[in-house]
Amino acid sequence: MRGEHQMPPKGQAKRGRTEQLMRLGHPGGLTFALIATLTWVCGGVALAAPMPARPAAAANVKAEPDISGVWERYPGPFLDDDETKLTPPPGKGPELKEPYASEWRAIRNKRQAGLTAGTPLVDASTRCLPEGTPGIMEGIYPIQILQNPGQITVLAELFMQTRRIYLDAPFPAPDDLAPSYFGFSSGHWEGDMLVVETRGVQKDLQFYDIPHSDAMTITERYRLIAPDMLRLDVSVEDPEYLKTPYSFSWEYKRNRAYRIPEYVCDHRLDVINSDGTVSMGLK
Repeated sequence: MRGEHQMPPKGQAKRGRTEQLMRLGHPGGLTFALIATLTWVCGGVALAAPMPARPAAAANVKAEPDISGVWERYPGPFLDDDETKLTPPPGKGPELKEPYASEWRAIRNKRQAGLTAGTPLVDASTRCLPEGTPGIMEGIYPIQILQNPGQITVLAELFMQTRRIYLDAPFPAPDDLAPSYFGFSSGHWEGDMLVVETRGVQKDLQFYDIPHSDAMTITERYRLIAPDMLRLDVSVEDPEYLKTPYSFSWEYKRNRAYRIPEYVCDHRLDVINSDGTVSMGLK
């Protein structure tokens, strides 16, 4: 979950973008068939045995959409240049039950006050921790999707994060599902749409400071809306904390020319003060 999302600088050229990030408070396999051709040699003439007829079912198999490549949020995540304004969560925000709703508003108000005063609060990003699910898909920096048999892999430029989505995979038993930043994600194709369900996101990872229980389930639906445009619809369900599912969407544009560089989290210019605020300075 996000606080002001202080980002590590990638050289001085990225310092301005780093300061913007401080405001954030913060999925087919391919099937291969091999048909052998038998060659008979008779009287110096090579005779090829006739190839077996292709099964009718295979002829009707439709290739999965190609969602591989580097993707950038579209439009970009930084449309407001006011660095003293806390970025709101996507969509209309969560409809939390009490007392969680009041507690969440208090945290967000405190973060806003810190930004206004020039003393943003520390958050997971300041500590170089992963964004987790669904945060990694927000695409603060570009993401890359690798589409392989049995697995979709998401690589984020920010902090060089890796998320794995296992296709048609059963979920581990609850006692075997260890909480983690990205949780366990199982995906499957429904026609042209990739549907991914994630469970087991650890409780201390809070997307935009939104609290959740161990029972939280995140459902994502990916589909191409144009050859190089991808839409993601997200629905978060948590009956313990949420009155209704929290839903929002993101869109991405494929960048076929961009190569994701190394991005090590090294906050050399960030100082975490004893009161929980963050300031700039050389260590």
